[in-house]
Amino acid sequence: MIKKVLVANRGEIAVRVMRSCREMGLTTVAVYSDVDRTAMHVRYADEAFAIGPSPSAESYLRMDKIIDVAKKSGADAIHPGYGFLSENAAFAELCEQEGIAFIGPSPFAIKTMGDKITARKTMIKAGVPVVPGTTEPIKDTKTAIEVINEIGLPVMIKASAGGGGKGMRLVKTEKEIINAISAARSEAKAAFGDDAVYIEKYISSPHHIEFQVLGDKHGNVVHLFERECSIQRRHQKVVEETPSPILNHEVRMKMGADAVAAAKAVNYYGAGTIEFIVDDDLNYYFLEMNTRLQVEHPITERVVGVDLVKQQINIANGMELSFRQEDLKQHGHAIEVRIYAEDPDNNFMPSPGIIKHISEPLGLGVRHDGYVYEGYEIPIYYDPMISKLIVWSESRDEAIARLKRALYAYKITGVKTSIPYLHRILEVPDFVKGRYNTHFIEENKEYLQPKQNCVDQCMEVAAITAFIDYINKLEQLQPARPDKHLGNNWKDLGRKRSVLRY
Repeated sequence: MIKKVLVANRGEIAVRVMRSCREMGLTTVAVYSDVDRTAMHVRYADEAFAIGPSPSAESYLRMDKIIDVAKKSGADAIHPGYGFLSENAAFAELCEQEGIAFIGPSPFAIKTMGDKITARKTMIKAGVPVVPGTTEPIKDTKTAIEVINEIGLPVMIKASAGGGGKGMRLVKTEKEIINAISAARSEAKAAFGDDAVYIEKYISSPHHIEFQVLGDKHGNVVHLFERECSIQRRHQKVVEETPSPILNHEVRMKMGADAVAAAKAVNYYGAGTIEFIVDDDLNYYFLEMNTRLQVEHPITERVVGVDLVKQQINIANGMELSFRQEDLKQHGHAIEVRIYAEDPDNNFMPSPGIIKHISEPLGLGVRHDGYVYEGYEIPIYYDPMISKLIVWSESRDEAIARLKRALYAYKITGVKTSIPYLHRILEVPDFVKGRYNTHFIEENKEYLQPKQNCVDQCMEVAAITAFIDYINKLEQLQPARPDKHLGNNWKDLGRKRSVLRY
């Protein structure tokens, strides 16, 4: 049985994994780069080891260094979190070779589902609906044009390897084909070291809906229902919720059954996600599988009542799932938003820097998965996401109201954040009605434009007013002194105000 877990990651996901380990009585080991020496996951773990310079290629992506730390520390398992080495089949194989449990799926499943062309073939064989398109890499422009004429424009040119929107191009007209293929190949080669691309029919009004699956090493697989992930910016998710506001019971059950079939097709064990594209008529098609824990997994945990990290560890221990599909139900509604250290009013430029003050949201139905603290300096080397804010309530309307309240209370100074932008998203009529697709941000630009947020303005004015009142009362209580006069207090106030600004 696993007793000591090395978490091969950083930031909020490393802390989140360690919390479940601590509840299970497991010892945790952190690894850190030079810039992460004082990071929260280092402070939270039972043990911590340096693994190299700040760039991830020299630290968090160094398989040899991580394996070496696992041996030195006596860790008998490695949890990869998400990103970095989480979907690296070679790393999973290396763990097996070294006798260290990889808390994730088999190298075969990672490899099969990590290549989108191979995954499409596997899903077709399993009877899971896929978007019309090619099942082989595009070798030349002539073949591409023939395929496109067969399935019709518009189409997507997509990289076979990787994800995150890299190596993707939308083609609306025939004259765009050559440039789109060339650009997709170039980007895919740079991002993944593989320039293979394929063609898919483009769904004009797509909804991005994914199903959480869990499988054990005894052949049991269940789904834990869906997450609606259609609000995206540059193919990166911004807001997620569950249940999806557009699905009905019948389609939900069919999609869930196909998600289970998809996982069984590769003998999947561990936590994974089957992603679907859904059109306005609720026709759905397999998109890809993420063979790891997802960023948005907390909303599933809250609605279904299952700790996914604990399940991952139990599965790695060879245990059977303790529940069957009929035991799992959705209860209430949960929404997650991602908080980034970036300036949404300046083309989302990253905003690294020192956190001067943070007030985390609290209260009924609120969960905050973060890793920053006052005095912590957000580094420039990694993704700018600093936390996830998750809310739950009995109904969607109340969950939205609760999220507004939590964002109102969430204050971070010293760096710019995406909090004001999230405030604006929650006010968009299409979001309130639950009728949105992956074009949400593009179609609602007028609602999302930078503007003075009354919430921010009123909070700042209230804080300044309270401080002025405090200064005035101090002057009334203390006798006047030559070296202590109101002017100095006003200078202090000016300094205070700079801290109070967003």
